[in-house]
Amino acid sequence: MADYEYTAINSKGQTINGRLTAGTRQAAVIEIRNLGHKPLTVKESKAKGRGFAIGKGKVKQKDLVIFTRELSTMISAGVPLTRGLATLQAQVENKYFKTILASVNHDVEAGSPLADSMAKFPDAFNEVYVNMIRAGEAGGILDDILKRLASQVEKDASIRKKIRSAMAYPVVILTVTVIAFFGIMIFILPKIGKIIKDLGGPNAHLPVYSQVMLNASGFMQKNFIFIILIMVGSIWGFRHYIHTDKGRYKWHGLLLRMPIIGNIVGKVAIARFSRTFSSLMGAGVSVLEALDVTGKAVGNKVIQHELTEIAQQVKNGQPLGKQLLEAKFFPPIVGQMMAVGEETGKIDVVLVKVADFYEEEVDAVIDGLASIIEPVMIIVLGSFVGLIAASVMGPIASLSKNIGG
Repeated sequence: MADYEYTAINSKGQTINGRLTAGTRQAAVIEIRNLGHKPLTVKESKAKGRGFAIGKGKVKQKDLVIFTRELSTMISAGVPLTRGLATLQAQVENKYFKTILASVNHDVEAGSPLADSMAKFPDAFNEVYVNMIRAGEAGGILDDILKRLASQVEKDASIRKKIRSAMAYPVVILTVTVIAFFGIMIFILPKIGKIIKDLGGPNAHLPVYSQVMLNASGFMQKNFIFIILIMVGSIWGFRHYIHTDKGRYKWHGLLLRMPIIGNIVGKVAIARFSRTFSSLMGAGVSVLEALDVTGKAVGNKVIQHELTEIAQQVKNGQPLGKQLLEAKFFPPIVGQMMAVGEETGKIDVVLVKVADFYEEEVDAVIDGLASIIEPVMIIVLGSFVGLIAASVMGPIASLSKNIGG
């Protein structure tokens, strides 16, 4: 937590100054708006923070799911919210999460809505989570909303786990291959090249591919530090660029256009859209607000931009199902099911089926990808080893014949 000083315009049009505690600057801006003010400047105070001393940490998906399900059970059983939060705070093993819950419970006891208290910690409770809690509080169905949230968090965590598992093997093999390549090219190949030249003499004629490999090895040996700096700088520059709005938009667009990867990214985004939008509609959130929140939750800026354009058309009176049918990144089945949901008034029920379908599709694609990656990586690694072996053994065999003759 940190203190933030702000200048804002209140509901009477007066300029006011204030101070509040929040997890991030964005959370501070949200809290100022919730107070009915229009923020002009918000900056972190240099003075020592007040309230709960919350350091840095991470809330695991597993901890969040358990907390959400248990809080839902307690509220359904008639346990007061503050007592439920205090009980769960005492049971949580994650110290960072424990401190967050202490702060949330303190704010709720002071009269703040649960959603506003959670909004101060976007690293633990994302925007979708907070908006669904807010809808549950407004509709008096907080226990039902928490059940929906727990299921949604579990599904998201399951998809992430599958993707990480599928990518673990190729990442390890690629890392080992790169390290082996640099090790051989910088430390081993120059020594072998010297032996070959000593045996064949200064006028020894080497095959083209051997000469290329030796030249490349010599260059890498002389410019090793420079090459490392370029690689590190390139990685840093790339990471920095994709964290900008423009860079992230282009990177997400590139991911959608990639073979195989684009298919997985698209299906994951559609599944997340369907489940999140279904949960928000089931909670009584308006269509436009649900589109806005869902767009930020799909995890892809290009699809988010398309949802923003769709929301504008819906605001102008166009049916949502029709707009999704015409959308570039949404398969026809999503628009058709949405149209059925609009006609029957059961959008949330229909979209859950769409989410289940695409989550199964993602599982199938990832399983298929995992079975293909292993032989492909073996071929790549084998080709690399074969190229080096040929560039070394070819000249040695040739020189041996000459010596023997």
